[in-house]
Amino acid sequence: MHIHILGICGTFMGGIALLAKQQGISVSGSDQNVYPPMSTQLEEQGITLIQGFDPKHIPEHTDCVVVGNAMSRGNPSVEYVLEQGLNYRSGPQWLSENILNDKWVLAASGTHGKTTTASMTAWILEYANLNPGFLIGGIPENFGLSARLTDSPFFVVEADEYDTAFFDKRSKFVHYRPRTLIMNNLEFDHADIFKDIDAIKTQFHHLIRIVPGNGLVIYPEDEQYLKDVVEMGFWSEKELIGPDNGWQFKLLQEDGSHFEVFFAGEKQGEVNWELIGMHNVVNALASIAAARHAGVPAHHCCDALSEFRNVKRRMELKGEAGGVAVYDDFAHHPTAIQTTLTGFRKKVGDKKIIAIVDLRSATMRSGIHQNTLIPTLEEADEVIIHKPAEFDWQFPEQQLEKLRSVQILNDVETILHAVSKMVQSGNQILVMSNGGFGGIHGKLLELLAE
Repeated sequence: MHIHILGICGTFMGGIALLAKQQGISVSGSDQNVYPPMSTQLEEQGITLIQGFDPKHIPEHTDCVVVGNAMSRGNPSVEYVLEQGLNYRSGPQWLSENILNDKWVLAASGTHGKTTTASMTAWILEYANLNPGFLIGGIPENFGLSARLTDSPFFVVEADEYDTAFFDKRSKFVHYRPRTLIMNNLEFDHADIFKDIDAIKTQFHHLIRIVPGNGLVIYPEDEQYLKDVVEMGFWSEKELIGPDNGWQFKLLQEDGSHFEVFFAGEKQGEVNWELIGMHNVVNALASIAAARHAGVPAHHCCDALSEFRNVKRRMELKGEAGGVAVYDDFAHHPTAIQTTLTGFRKKVGDKKIIAIVDLRSATMRSGIHQNTLIPTLEEADEVIIHKPAEFDWQFPEQQLEKLRSVQILNDVETILHAVSKMVQSGNQILVMSNGGFGGIHGKLLELLAE
C-alpha cells in the first residue's frame, strides 16, 4: 500500500507519515515549505520529500492521498486529486480509521501547552513501561520522534482545535474519540477560521460530547471559557486543577523547577525538573491526572516528570557564542509569550533579556492582538518585534512607551543588525516564533561568534 501526503512537513502531517511508515505502508509526500526539525526527522526515517505541489509528484500507484489542512482549492495537487477521483482522506480521519480504532486515547487540548502536556503524558506512560503510541506536534527530547506506533492499548495525541481539511471544517480533535481528555485552557486564536470565542467553545463542546461516561475530563477550575463549555452539557467524570479543588501544587522553587503535587489535599510526590514557569507546573498536574486515569500511581508520575526533557522549540537552548545564550521558543500568542518571559526572568535573574518576537501566526498577522501583545513583553530589557511592512495596523504608542526598549523591524537582516548594536556578553536572547523565522537562530549564533 502507498499513501502520498500533501503538506507532509506540517508537524501533524509529518507525524502521520511516521505512523504510516511504522505500519509498513510506503509513504511519500510533498510540501511548499520544508525546514527542520520536521524535514530532518522525515528524511532520517527514509520518507521521500518533494518540494512543491506539481500533480506529477503523486505516484501513479498511490492508494490514498492524505490531505493536510493547509491545502485549499486551487492547489494543483488538490485539483488533480478531485479531477481524477482519487481516494483521499484528511490527516485526522486517516489517523482515526487506521490507528485509533482500538486504542485508549489520551488527548491534550487547549489554546496553549498542548504539545508539552502531550509529551509529558507520553513520557509518564513510557516511564511506567506502558509503551504508549503517540502523535505530538513537536519532537519530545525523551523520544526523539514526534510520532510512534506500538502494540500498547494507550495512545497519546495532541488534540488541535484547528480545522480538519478544506472539505471538513470541524476541529481536528473531534476525530480522536478520547477516553482521557485534558483541556489546558481556552482563548481566542486562529482568527483565520474562527469568527469569535463562541465558535471555538462550540468546537470544544463537540469534543466533550464524544468522551464516554467512564472517561475523564481534566481542566483548570479558573478557566472561565472552559467552564462555559462544560455548562453546555457534560456526561463524563472530571478532575479539576486549582487552588480549591482536586490537583494542586506548592512551589519549592519560585521559577517552577521544583514543586510538590497534591490531590484532594494529600501530597502525592515532588517534581524536580529542568523546566520553568507556572504554565508548565499546571501542564504537569494535568499530565499526572491523565496518566493516573490510565493506571499510573501519582507518585510514580512525579518521579517520571523529574526525568522529563522538554520538547524541541520549547525554551530550547540553540547554542552559546560570545558569552551570549540563544533560546528558541514556539510561543506565538500573548498569553504564551507572557508566561514564557515570566518564567525565563525567574530563571536568569537580572541578566539582560533580548526578546525577539515574530508576528507569524494568522491571528498575530491580522492585528487582533495589537492591543494585548505589548504588555506581555514587559519582563524583557530589549524587545524586537518582526512586523513585515505589509501589515496595515500599528501598536498603540502609549503601550510601546511602557517597554524599556522596543524596535519594530521588517526583516531578519535588519533584526540581526539591531542585535549586533545592543548585545553584550552575558545577555540572553529569546526568539519566539511558530515558524522557521528565516533561520534566525543560526544567524544569531554566527553573528555572536564573530
